[in-house]
Amino acid sequence: MAAAVGCSLFDTAIGRCGIAWTADGVIQGVLLPDGDDARTLARLRRRSGDVPVDAPPSGVQAVIARLQRLLEGDRDTLADVPLDYEGVPPFNQRVYEAARAIPPGQVKTYGELARELGDVGASRAVGQALGHNPFAPLIPCHRILAANGASGGFSADGGVRTKLKILEIERAVLGDGPGLFD
Repeated sequence: MAAAVGCSLFDTAIGRCGIAWTADGVIQGVLLPDGDDARTLARLRRRSGDVPVDAPPSGVQAVIARLQRLLEGDRDTLADVPLDYEGVPPFNQRVYEAARAIPPGQVKTYGELARELGDVGASRAVGQALGHNPFAPLIPCHRILAANGASGGFSADGGVRTKLKILEIERAVLGDGPGLFD
């Protein structure tokens, strides 16, 4: 994995998130709030190493601004943001790219994602990969639901409450029906 050179915390509508970047400005990790700044930084540094808290370079600042707008209801997919996948298992990378293709406000099930990846029996593996997502919400694991639209799990602080809050912000729609919260 490319070495991260810095990290930062930033405010969003759901709390303070963390971000780490490499020397060439590629995003090395993003985390949803984890209770308090110290816990968020500690969790971010598990992937990124003991990098200093620093002012993000302009390209990373632009990503932060887009993430902030996303968590206020903007419909940006952020699919063009470069991510450092080094050290991420190939199956997880495939899951993350499939999840990344889901636009804000839309959802899929773990089973649908498994079928898209060519393995109908991989629903549990998809869930495990998403549980290790080092780029939430750039990789929108919150948009993946259990069968029949049940919320499923969520590894961020606050668990399913946080997942549902982000889906509410996005005015998520289930299939052709009304929004998740209409």
